[in-house]
Amino acid sequence: MPFSVPPPRTPLDGGPAGWYEDQLGWATVAGPPVQLVTGLRFDVLDLPAAAGRGVLRRVGPATGPVALLGRRMRLLVAAGSAEELPGLLDWLEWGGISLDLAALGADGRMAAPLPPGRGGSGTPGGAVWLRAPAPGREVESSLPALRSAPWGGAAAPCLVRLVAAAAAECHRVRLLSARTGGPAAQQLSPQRFASS
Repeated sequence: MPFSVPPPRTPLDGGPAGWYEDQLGWATVAGPPVQLVTGLRFDVLDLPAAAGRGVLRRVGPATGPVALLGRRMRLLVAAGSAEELPGLLDWLEWGGISLDLAALGADGRMAAPLPPGRGGSGTPGGAVWLRAPAPGREVESSLPALRSAPWGGAAAPCLVRLVAAAAAECHRVRLLSARTGGPAAQQLSPQRFASS
């Protein structure tokens, strides 16, 4: 009689997708890796990790959640911010310059980092939190937003300031890369940018 191997069981706690949905109220899409849906509760600024490191130094710990995926850093910002990025870059006079800066907004997805406090390191080369979201806390009020937006809390950093810093750092990294003849990005340790 041949033996068959049963399919893997779903973790009792719902796994990473369950944590994001139950603890944070964020929409997910199943699959390896779990994807977080952008444009509903947050948008994402995507930039080179080397530029992101400079942004974190300039703006400080009030940036909100930050993830790292390879040589790319992803800063979570208020929902609707992705639509504002092209206009903000033009207004800040960065519109005509090629920057390695993008935004994920409505109907976008980002790889979900392993939830904080979970054992293991997740998928090799997968996304990790540099500054993880806190469960039980309303994330929207802590995300960078336009000051006039209803979801922009007083403690949240200004989206204009964040975009200005991101554009300047992306340009700096691009110039350094051109000068040295190679990528200026470096691999980063998740603990280096953890908020205290």
